[in-house]
Amino acid sequence: MTPAAQKFVSYFRVSTQKQGRSGLGLDAQRTAVKTHLIANGGTELATFTEIESGKSNARPQLQAALLRCKQTHATLLVAKLDRLSRNAGFLMNLRDAGAKFQALDIPEANTLTLGVLAVLAQHERELISARTKAALAARRARGLPLGTPRDLRAHAKRASALGCATNSAKARARAAEITPQFKAARDAGCKSLRQIAEYLNNLQITTPRGKSWTPTAVANAERLATRT
Repeated sequence: MTPAAQKFVSYFRVSTQKQGRSGLGLDAQRTAVKTHLIANGGTELATFTEIESGKSNARPQLQAALLRCKQTHATLLVAKLDRLSRNAGFLMNLRDAGAKFQALDIPEANTLTLGVLAVLAQHERELISARTKAALAARRARGLPLGTPRDLRAHAKRASALGCATNSAKARARAAEITPQFKAARDAGCKSLRQIAEYLNNLQITTPRGKSWTPTAVANAERLATRT
């Protein structure tokens, strides 16, 4: 079975209106992305172009590109990392937002940065685990109870309720991300739920569960979105 091609949303940025009108800088970015896609494969679902200084964090086109990435489970593709930002804090915010991105000039920006963060997170978890074990050992040494079955059942019940609430919140958030595409579908002339489902599937936008759209899924997502 042939694996599905990786999906990308391309983002281009220049700093001045003059560069935007002349194509200076934009052409080089587009050529780099096109060359990469031809050489390595992948499907470019959409492109977004911004004319804005790298010092500014107000990026409507970047936000639109990130939203499309979330809707389609695609990777944000840029020719150069500084087209996203030269501000380290801004790049960290992109990571915290769950955005997957690939910079052609620094391929290791994804794996290296996230790898270091993952190592640090794992180290922190190990420290927490060690502190917890030490605290339990100290309580045991003093003859103090470590918890009763009743305590454990109550904890499990609370944990289950919290898990359900978290899953529901994630589903509502995902539905809210897709809501703009429902309006776009209707603006494009889609009147029935089936037509909206076909519109979303053609854009390779998946349901909150990562599946293809059906009329029922559209109705459920719209109902979830009204609860956010």
